[in-house]
Amino acid sequence: MSKPIVAIVGRTNVGKSTLLNRLAGKRLAVVAGLPGTTRDRVFASVIWQGQEMTVIDTGGWLPDYSPASADSSLQRKIESQIKAAISQADAIIFLVDGRNGIITTDEEIAEMLREIAKPMVLAVNKLDSHKQKSQIADFYRLGTGQPIPISAYHNRGIDNLMDTVLAVLPTTSQQFFTESPEAKLAIVGRPNVGKSTLLNALLGEERAIVDESPGTTRDSLDAEIQQDDKKILIIDTAGIRRRARATAGVDYYSLLRALQAINRCDVALLLIDAAEFVTAQDMHIASYIIEVGKGIILVVNKWDLIPAEQRKEYQRFLLSRLEFLSFAPFLYVSAELGQGLDTILPQSWDIWQETRRRISNSAVDRAVKQAISSHPPASKGKRRLRVIKAYQDESRPSTFILKVNDLRLVYSSYQRYLENQLRHHFSFRGVPLHLTFARTAGKTKRKTEVM
Repeated sequence: MSKPIVAIVGRTNVGKSTLLNRLAGKRLAVVAGLPGTTRDRVFASVIWQGQEMTVIDTGGWLPDYSPASADSSLQRKIESQIKAAISQADAIIFLVDGRNGIITTDEEIAEMLREIAKPMVLAVNKLDSHKQKSQIADFYRLGTGQPIPISAYHNRGIDNLMDTVLAVLPTTSQQFFTESPEAKLAIVGRPNVGKSTLLNALLGEERAIVDESPGTTRDSLDAEIQQDDKKILIIDTAGIRRRARATAGVDYYSLLRALQAINRCDVALLLIDAAEFVTAQDMHIASYIIEVGKGIILVVNKWDLIPAEQRKEYQRFLLSRLEFLSFAPFLYVSAELGQGLDTILPQSWDIWQETRRRISNSAVDRAVKQAISSHPPASKGKRRLRVIKAYQDESRPSTFILKVNDLRLVYSSYQRYLENQLRHHFSFRGVPLHLTFARTAGKTKRKTEVM
């Protein structure tokens, strides 16, 4: 089953990043009052009314030949990104600025969107007063449906917007992927880190094209492998380019296919290049894998290029750089030479089993309350956090629900402590744990998650 993709499209400075941050419930995208702040897409896994989706924040569309578009080459790249996002999106949020009214660029985007004929919702942002909302009728002339007034910054109209988006999304039956009989692995990473070479080495055959040119693999390739009595489906994804360098639409198409593969898999093998160490983009990919709750193994490829006397220091520095992945195994391999590959599939299988582990409600509740008894949370005045009940989510084994007396008493440091204690009791090696705190019955619920 695939999560639908929703692309936020619009000209510069209409509030796309602010809307994404609002939907994700946290500050994911850079927000600034300058046109062109977001020159590429930012991706977030969002759950709305129980529906999971991947939301894409695209770069701002600048009018051709305008003073603000002096770098026409950059603008062409941004347009390619937007078109690639639209081509792969299941639905589109067309965002416009309600305070400035319709300008030529809005009309250009609207014309392009009408030609594509995909499910679309027109959102008119920055409407913070009833007087401004009275001007919304003018946006009907864009011909992209009924305009929905919102203020992403002040959290107004978001419920109505997302209810409308859910109504136009494809039904579950339209989002079907062929399920593998057993574990599904996705090989992901930046271009030219050796993903196809690794796939071929694991399969023992030339299933994927291998080339020194970055971005050789454009689509995802599925290959089934039998190990003893175990069947594993391996997904070799197109390289995820560093966003500032992904210039052509095909690269963004490949990026979206890679994200779809991450959404689809059970365990992601994140491949990095030992010679380039770990990049910011590697960390972004890791964060996305964690965010969507997939098992993860960090595979450091081209390990043969690191001199033997430097390896311990390299490993120490890597662990400090990727401390947020301390729960995951780090494997050091050379796909080209076939070194260190024998542990990849067995560990992947073990982590796949960890993603499916079920713990009894009583065991979870006992472990959490024991952790609280050993190290009580800090108090706020006369009030102290109490966990009334703790249990594992029925549909998401890596998610734990904690019913508490007061959400305001939940501090991030204590969340991390409880996560570590759950790992101490139940392991979940290679699996990101999500802790969801909710008020006890009878009070308004508000969720806080630990990634």
